[in-house]
Amino acid sequence: MEKIIDNNYYDLIINNVSIPTYDSGDNITLLNLRHSLLNVPVAEFDPCILGSFPYNNFPTLYTLTSTISIEKSGIGTVQRNPFLGLFGRGVIIGIIDTGIDYLHQAFLHNDNTTRILSIWDQTIQDGPPPQGFTFGTEYNRDTINLALRSENPRTIVPTTDTNGHGTSIASIIAGRPNEENTFSGVVPESELVVVKLKEAKPISKQIMFVPEDKLCYQESDIILALRYMETYASTSSRPIVICIALGSSMGSHDGSSAVSNYVNYLARVPGIGLSVSAGNEGSSRRHYFNSTTTAPFYNDFELRIGENDKLFSMEIWPYALGRLSIDISSPNRESTQQVYPAISDCRMFDFIFTPSVLWVNNFIFEEETGDQLILVRFQNALSGVWRIRIQSLDNSPLSFHAWMPSGNLISNETFFLNPNPDTTITSPGNGVSQMTVTAYNQFDESILLESSRGYARNGLVTPDIASPGYQIPCALPGNIYGTLTGTGAAAAHAAGAMAMLMEWGITRGNYTLMSGFDASRLIIRGARRDSSLVYPNNIWGYGKLEVNSLFERLTNI
Repeated sequence: MEKIIDNNYYDLIINNVSIPTYDSGDNITLLNLRHSLLNVPVAEFDPCILGSFPYNNFPTLYTLTSTISIEKSGIGTVQRNPFLGLFGRGVIIGIIDTGIDYLHQAFLHNDNTTRILSIWDQTIQDGPPPQGFTFGTEYNRDTINLALRSENPRTIVPTTDTNGHGTSIASIIAGRPNEENTFSGVVPESELVVVKLKEAKPISKQIMFVPEDKLCYQESDIILALRYMETYASTSSRPIVICIALGSSMGSHDGSSAVSNYVNYLARVPGIGLSVSAGNEGSSRRHYFNSTTTAPFYNDFELRIGENDKLFSMEIWPYALGRLSIDISSPNRESTQQVYPAISDCRMFDFIFTPSVLWVNNFIFEEETGDQLILVRFQNALSGVWRIRIQSLDNSPLSFHAWMPSGNLISNETFFLNPNPDTTITSPGNGVSQMTVTAYNQFDESILLESSRGYARNGLVTPDIASPGYQIPCALPGNIYGTLTGTGAAAAHAAGAMAMLMEWGITRGNYTLMSGFDASRLIIRGARRDSSLVYPNNIWGYGKLEVNSLFERLTNI
């Protein structure tokens, strides 16, 4: 436990087949059947440790993906149908987020007992962790009910949600109806299992050049949360629908990351559904794409850096089979000159006339994908327009993507001057089997401009479905109500629809082997489509969520 929460240790995700190559067995924690967590002591922080260890060993950092209409999705019609009446009874909702305000009336039965089956708070180390895990504290339903009967509940169950995002997501899916606030979750008779993620370690932020005050979460902790959900559902022999309203623009954008692989596996397991937000990077101007097919085989593009963004990273993922170099020039024309690809080289550039320092890794071979990766990390970045040249070393056509960090990790003042809104789906939304959800404004039927767009870098169709995501009514900490906007809200709304399918299929015995992949395919088949568009497409996926149409195809109603 001490090493997982200790900032004096790097957290590295390794493939289980490589475990015998490491000596310190007590430094290794099993994440799942494919990956484990290796804790490596930090002697002295060195940015070029990212090079000594492969890029994919370092956990991806994830950010939150959100800042009303049930009728628009056909959900109300299904629930009013006496032959269906699906409200999530018997289905578990899994929330991996910022926690939950368990005192909120949205999560209580009429007798004021909790609808939460369990909370694993990864941030509290005073109580017993879940069985098979080594850190955090688990609070079961009996303990939560004991706290609810107490005059000072927080003395018994001290977990909180100071951010409010997790409480909002949970309530959109499963909140108890409140007529006074015109609020209801999609499946208000479901029950919840919640994981409150611990924030990413400062040392993990350091290696990826993320300011320490930025809120983000580690891929390894998300994987452990998923394993906890999988174990809980298996032990209780009940279906579970997990909502992941988190996203990251780090990585290859092709579903090959450790968490994406695990999500893909879980979505194929009967009784486990996954609803994943597409991200809110569509209008952020943080993606650039170029394809140069004629000589001269190079491309120049520009990055505008804002005054407050002193510490951040940029990733460039080429398509080209040949080798690419990079040359970066500051606003006052100081240049790194060409940086050539290498196996594990890490180069530092300390500019003379500015305080800016750059670390450049030009990996000829990134282990997880087999592709080239150019990672650029900026420290004390001079504000203004930076110029970047990508050049083919083989005098052949080139093609590449460049991505900046997602969410709040940089400000809106840092962006590419010629951005591309496509291929901006965040991880793990680029996977194969889970349901990736984008957001539209249910009041005017338009896509939210900030919604990330597909496809994946390898051409995989994503997103899968569009769901209402504009000012969705939700619960907020402190027993109050508000609204939530973004693809996280849309993923929560769609997770409720998937829970209805799980209730119909598994709890009611109509299709007891239903997996999350099965459910997402059924949802896709029932989607509402505009006759003027071609589907699937990179904005709407296969169309708008429409649950009633789905059940009309399945039942004789």
